Amino acid sequence: MSIIGKCPYCKDGNIKVEKKLVKGKNTKVYTCTNASWKSEDGEMYELSKEATCSFRIWGNSLLKWGKKGIGPYEVKKLLEGKNVATRLFSYTYKKEYFKYIILDKEYGVSVLWDLEVEEELSLAG
Repeated sequence: MSIIGKCPYCKDGNIKVEKKLVKGKNTKVYTCTNASWKSEDGEMYELSKEATCSFRIWGNSLLKWGKKGIGPYEVKKLLEGKNVATRLFSYTYKKEYFKYIILDKEYGVSVLWDLEVEEELSLAG
């Protein structure tokens, strides 16, 4: 377990990186140290009754937009309140594009579809 930053949702939690098996594939999950998760089948996870925080970002949460995984560097930047431009891929148009992602309490991260990424950021990412 590795700590990558302070939890933005509770006052005393830290964000840790763990690996979980989801649909037969390993994925990273970033959770608060005050969040504990339970699973009956090893596929679906829900908060346990003891949890006092619900922060989590699944590493594969942007997979349907062509991003294979969200890395610790990106999560650390999100925790620091910085803009995070990420590379996505359109399977329909067969091209890559860049969008900003932000923390989202319900989904972990959300894509800002209406905000264009500045060119210098997209070239660096």
